[in-house]
Amino acid sequence: MDPALHHPRPGPVFGAYPQREDERLPMLDRMLAGLEGGMRRLGNRLPMGRRGFLQAVARHEARLGALMPHEFRAEASAIRGELNRRGLHAAGIAQAFAATRVAAIRTLGMRHFDVQLTGGRILLSGRIAEMDTGEGKTLTATLPAVAAAFAGIPVHVVTVNDFLAGRDAGTMAPLYEALGLSTGLVLEGMGAEERRAAYGCDICYVTNKQLAFDYLKDRLILERETRKLHLDVEGLKDGTPRTGRALMRGLCFAIVDEADSCLIDEARTPLVISRPGDLSGMEETYRQAVSLARRLQAPRDFVISARDRRITVTDLGKAQIRWLSERWGGVWAAEVHREELAQQALTALHLYERDKHYILREGTIQIVDEYTGRIMGDRKWERGLHQMIEVKERVEITGRNETLARISYQRFFRRYLKVSGMTGTARELSGEFWSVYRLMVTRVPTNRPSRRRAEPRRHFATEAQKWQAIAARVADIHATGRPVLIGTRSVAASETLSDILAERGLRHRVLNARQDEHEAEIVAEAGQPGQITLATNMAGRGTDIKLGAGVAGAGGLFVLGSELHDSARIDRQLYGRCGRQGDPGGYAMMPSFEDEIIRETFGPRTARLASRLAGPGGEVPGLLARPVFRIAQAAAERRNSRLRRSLLKYDDTIDDLLAFSGQTE
Repeated sequence: MDPALHHPRPGPVFGAYPQREDERLPMLDRMLAGLEGGMRRLGNRLPMGRRGFLQAVARHEARLGALMPHEFRAEASAIRGELNRRGLHAAGIAQAFAATRVAAIRTLGMRHFDVQLTGGRILLSGRIAEMDTGEGKTLTATLPAVAAAFAGIPVHVVTVNDFLAGRDAGTMAPLYEALGLSTGLVLEGMGAEERRAAYGCDICYVTNKQLAFDYLKDRLILERETRKLHLDVEGLKDGTPRTGRALMRGLCFAIVDEADSCLIDEARTPLVISRPGDLSGMEETYRQAVSLARRLQAPRDFVISARDRRITVTDLGKAQIRWLSERWGGVWAAEVHREELAQQALTALHLYERDKHYILREGTIQIVDEYTGRIMGDRKWERGLHQMIEVKERVEITGRNETLARISYQRFFRRYLKVSGMTGTARELSGEFWSVYRLMVTRVPTNRPSRRRAEPRRHFATEAQKWQAIAARVADIHATGRPVLIGTRSVAASETLSDILAERGLRHRVLNARQDEHEAEIVAEAGQPGQITLATNMAGRGTDIKLGAGVAGAGGLFVLGSELHDSARIDRQLYGRCGRQGDPGGYAMMPSFEDEIIRETFGPRTARLASRLAGPGGEVPGLLARPVFRIAQAAAERRNSRLRRSLLKYDDTIDDLLAFSGQTE
């Protein structure tokens, strides 16, 4: 890393609104960089001098821990002054980590483990720290946050939702206050002045979505101007530079929690600032498009590619669209427009499913994030797709939004002068982290040996057979007094299984997009004796499941997966809910050949073939089933990777066009 970037803060070197110029790599270079990232994973090691660094922190901790509160505050101020003058040098970092450790003991009753100190050092060096679920990533983040803030660097601690941002900021604020640092928090619904004050704090907790949108707002204010000299001259001329109206102080240092979710999974969707457009004249067009699409027949008029989530209209279908729409006139008279409208309507009808991709809530379409299971209430699909789904579901049609600014997470986070991240599942993504963000992944050892135990995977021919087998397994585990957490991929699946469990008299709680406001409460109780919790992905991240009395002796929490996800690491996130910090725990996966991942890769006939090979209860021998599921999951991972690359390429193209026209972002 460039030595200058060890001190990336607003000032003479980086200007009033620091950020990195976007780096463009040609496709071949990006592919080579991905291979390089994968190779780096093989030889990646913990920081050099780790043992000596830990010993230095321990020595400073012994000295600082013996000080009275007012003496400790004065010593922390002295450490801050030293780092502010000299930047992030090794000796000063060791002192800052020691002060953070002492402050955590005094204010939170928690002491950073040595592995957390190692994780903090990795984060401060601008890498991804892979730390197992339950290893204390939230507390680990305080170490680099304090060291950077002592050096005068504005720190953004980025989380995946408002609940976690508020919880972490509230929990860690006393620690920061003991060290003389201020804590900011940005939440949905805050006004501009509140946001500006929060970003003005030494350390600001914020979600990735709020952060990126606030950056786009700043870009609209700055009108693409980020050059230090120009902004300085503007301030001298009229005394009110645009940077004074900006929400943030630039993109200096981000610590991204759940980095694979923020930087990879959500990178498939661009972030767009828009304003309501005019619906006049279009409402009837959307209704016509859906009505027309319902009259088209597959495979004569169109072909559905579930694997690529794409619909292709055939030549016969195009002729049918022309014939069905010829009396409507207007936009239907132009070939390109009528075919796009028809294709979007077909997509709304056949590729977007209720209670999977969206739910109906209070008469509106609410998008469900497929990776977290959470509602994305302020998002809409583009190019009329959202309105056509509203027609499909017979709810009030809302207006299409007019785009003011857009950016992808890839381009946004690459603009930070320094960015680092934490996650329990990063090694599979080492190549992509390096090729897109130039971030290396370093594995941090666990504080205690893992006692998590896996059961052999069981595969079933049909979904019905799978649900019955899962219900029977849950009943067996429940009888021992162990709590069970069952993971599903969709709202519909969770409700199907809920009905089956209820028929068997198994009391349980359901956590999906319909109950998202009760998430913390439901997850907090999931480790109690005999508790059965049925959850979509949202229960997989961010909140500890603490074991109730006697649960550890009974074997700990048991996690049961009902369907493979598009990536093996998301399955590992689910398994990581049990066996935290050396607790006992177990997990199993029980998928079927009718699951989405198999249908999209091999088609529906695979389930019929599996039924012929199945034994009692519909179970398919693992020797036959395992390769099929492994291939399907690998294919899904490749598809998602292609989607992210396509978005980044499209984003670059749009930016070039806007720059040529003189528009923002």
